[in-house]
Amino acid sequence: MHRNKMNNSAIKHWGILVTNQSDKKSLIRNVISPNREKPSGFEILQGKRGALFSKMELDKLMEEEVKHDKKLLTSHTGQSLQTFSSGERKKALFRYLMKSNPEFLILDNPFDHLDRPTQVEFWDMLVELSDRTHMIQLASRAGDFLPFIGKMGILLPLGIHWAASVDNLRDFTKDLPIDADAKIPSPLESNSYKEEYLIRLRNVNVSYGKKKVLHQINWDIKPGEFWELSGKNGSGKTTILSMITGDNPKGYGQELYLFGKRKGSGESIWDIKKKIGYFTPAMIDRFRGYHSLENMLISGIMDSIGLYIVPNEAQKRLAGEWLELVGMAHLKDRYFHKLSTGEQRLIMCIRAMIKHPLLVILDEPTAGLDDASSELIISLVNKMADESRTSTIFVSHRKEPGLEAENIYQLNIGGQGSTGQLIQKKR
Repeated sequence: MHRNKMNNSAIKHWGILVTNQSDKKSLIRNVISPNREKPSGFEILQGKRGALFSKMELDKLMEEEVKHDKKLLTSHTGQSLQTFSSGERKKALFRYLMKSNPEFLILDNPFDHLDRPTQVEFWDMLVELSDRTHMIQLASRAGDFLPFIGKMGILLPLGIHWAASVDNLRDFTKDLPIDADAKIPSPLESNSYKEEYLIRLRNVNVSYGKKKVLHQINWDIKPGEFWELSGKNGSGKTTILSMITGDNPKGYGQELYLFGKRKGSGESIWDIKKKIGYFTPAMIDRFRGYHSLENMLISGIMDSIGLYIVPNEAQKRLAGEWLELVGMAHLKDRYFHKLSTGEQRLIMCIRAMIKHPLLVILDEPTAGLDDASSELIISLVNKMADESRTSTIFVSHRKEPGLEAENIYQLNIGGQGSTGQLIQKKR
């Protein structure tokens, strides 16, 4: 599908599979620092100038813009980096790095958060670069490795283990078990929702100034349905989610019905939110304190950031049943911040579901996870959707193998804003 060309034999390329237990930051620091001796396997890079293509770099540059109005990537546009889509940010960073003509490039999960067309475009740019620049690709997903990668390894706690193939690397990954025979725990309180529809958007339009974002959106979500929300970077997925959660004031005056009531008919935003379980990876930053896994799950019942009351026995029992389901009951007193990234995401998905809300929204829960952790999240989401009356909206830029969503609502970018397309996956 992609063009692969002959590389200069003096140019070397490495592919390193990283798991959620890998010390990726130390490896990057040791390879890119000009004053450090290069780690074993990368001696050819000693004395060479390197550059880092990473979300960490983008985050630092965005912080510089906010704090010091220092626009290194966007000086030619006048826009702030925060207003760019994920794809636009990555392309801007790539152009910026290439101006310095680095002799080697570290690519840290370069395809994360990119829609398929942008992935293909960026893939071809890297192939074009591969005959003149050494590259080290760090990838959480084995299927993301570029076609010119010559040497492959996996970053383990004791260092890199080099292997002959991707299949050999997968032997080192592991996940937590989900008890396939056990049913998901029942909520402490059952809901009595009787309406035919949970959510209805009828000819909804959204614009910000002259920028048209959504055009004539029609989407009906019924109780118990499992949806995948897809669309290119900048197509308006975040906007449509903010309409559903009640956060977007553009919903007023439109035919937007949330849980049986038209937006603006007297319900508060908290009335809406208590019916929704929500998780996006950025939420994890809010939980910086010393929260045990048990308390993290019970806080989902309370809709609170942290737990500030003494939980009752029924709440403790319910948290324990969920932890038992995913093989983590023995970790109930462990602090949340001590978990791996994959384990944290798993707990947060359970937290969103623990009270069996009318709707669960999972916004890119697998972004940046390794293969094993992603498969675990997908199997849990499938199980929750199959064994409950909760409706599910799953958002991802990536086609996740095994995701059992019944329907896709796809946003297609157009001149008047994105339009919606219903794609039925199965009946």
